[in-house]
Amino acid sequence: MNREELRGKVQTVRGLIAPEALAATLMHEHVLCDITPPSLAALNDPGPEITLENVYAINYGKVRHATKYRLDRLDIAVAEIGKMVESGGSSVVELTCGGLKPDPAGLAEVSARSGANIVMGCGYYVEEYQDPRNAERTIDDFADEMVAQVTKGAWGTDIRAGIIGEIGCQAPWTALEKRVMRGALIAQQETGAALNVHPGRDPDQPQQVADFLAANGGDPARTIISHIDRTIFDSERLLRLADSGVVIEFDLFGQEHTYYGLSDIDMPNDGVRLKWLRTLIEHGHLERIVISHDICYRTRLTKFGGHGYGHIFDNVVPMMRRRGFSEDEIDTILVRTPRRLLTFA
Repeated sequence: MNREELRGKVQTVRGLIAPEALAATLMHEHVLCDITPPSLAALNDPGPEITLENVYAINYGKVRHATKYRLDRLDIAVAEIGKMVESGGSSVVELTCGGLKPDPAGLAEVSARSGANIVMGCGYYVEEYQDPRNAERTIDDFADEMVAQVTKGAWGTDIRAGIIGEIGCQAPWTALEKRVMRGALIAQQETGAALNVHPGRDPDQPQQVADFLAANGGDPARTIISHIDRTIFDSERLLRLADSGVVIEFDLFGQEHTYYGLSDIDMPNDGVRLKWLRTLIEHGHLERIVISHDICYRTRLTKFGGHGYGHIFDNVVPMMRRRGFSEDEIDTILVRTPRRLLTFA
């Protein structure tokens, strides 16, 4: 597969499709992955069975639970993505990359059995999750690997990625993570794929990423900065980031409580997220917004008492209409901007 063959198409785990086939798209999810923190995995304690009696305590960090980080049950994944399709969703961007145990063949089966389009990511998550051997690798080595994941096949299969990312960063950013990012920017240039970035948990880190990619040949208009709803909490930083030309992703819809176990912040609820979207729209950034849930815990699946992949379509879109979002604005956020990003340039 070369760039000319990709140009103007969207690449899913089941092959190339026309951009018009995407329809409503969730831009940041995990369907099959293992995001167990290495420190917790080393304890070899899976935690108790997830039940209605303990799911809230698990989500609130009161019960240490390694198993919640594993989305590794194929039949459950098929059922959960199938519910999203029933709710009006059509397509999912699945960003399980290196270090999180990607499963391309499993994603292809989920897609075939659920009827959803699945666009798979590639590259590497934050350094803590990476193979220690990556410390010796060069920028060009990472770039060549990501180009091959898009054009030939990823993770030992012939199933090809359709987006680069989520490329992991921490705050402060490590030297290895910067090398991976520079490789991703080269791969973006060579393939025409969009790039998704996982920023570190510091309010200034998304801007550092945006400045880094501008200085190293990246394409801001085809670069998505994830997890803004757990990272930026003031309009000055938010609008400066949007003014840099990158796409702003609010991708923790469905997490409605203040508690956030990975840093000491007050997590916004969905109503607050919509207010931030309105702020961006009022400042001319409608076409730089995408949304999703970033489901990577079992406890966020409906099977285990969570909201599931259908939440945005079942609950958030009706709320958007009640809050005065126009059908054109909703369509831009859920259909047109994802279509632009996922179509190879």
